[in-house]
Amino acid sequence: MKALPPRKAAVHAPMRVAVGQSSLGAMLVAMTDRGLAVVMLDDDAPSLWQGASRLVPDARLVQGDVEMNRCLDAVRTCIDAPWQPFGLPLDPHGTAFQQQVWQALQAIPYGTTMSYAGLAAHIGRPGAARAVAGACGANPLAIVIPCHRVIGRDGSLSGYRWGVQRKQRLLEMEQIARLERDVAI
Repeated sequence: MKALPPRKAAVHAPMRVAVGQSSLGAMLVAMTDRGLAVVMLDDDAPSLWQGASRLVPDARLVQGDVEMNRCLDAVRTCIDAPWQPFGLPLDPHGTAFQQQVWQALQAIPYGTTMSYAGLAAHIGRPGAARAVAGACGANPLAIVIPCHRVIGRDGSLSGYRWGVQRKQRLLEMEQIARLERDVAI
């Protein structure tokens, strides 16, 4: 995946939003004219819409839009088949440091994990594990930028914006998929 361009931390571009279902529960996607900017997960659509309304006050809910349905399908595929390339342009908004962390997250292979400290060292910022954790928590593109693959140094799942149970389930699904791929080879 190509490098993410630096973007402002606040999300101000007009966005179209769609809500759908995934194997992890309700899912919301938001797109700017540049690409996918937000992916949110929750147990129900109303909670997602409330969260999106706070994050992107000018968001416009659209249903039945071909491009938005394609986006929902791509995120579902990213959940259920993490080895597939995502294929849609991304437009995450964040600081230069967050962008650096999010870029590094995309290089962690599915079915594997890395510690926050390991990721900090990987980006040349040893000792910045807490800042890396903060950037993971601010990741606007759940699943697509796989912050769920980052765990505590001791192997604990630690926090996950969309719930530790979802993080555990994602990691288990990815590990099974990786094992199945390795057996088939």
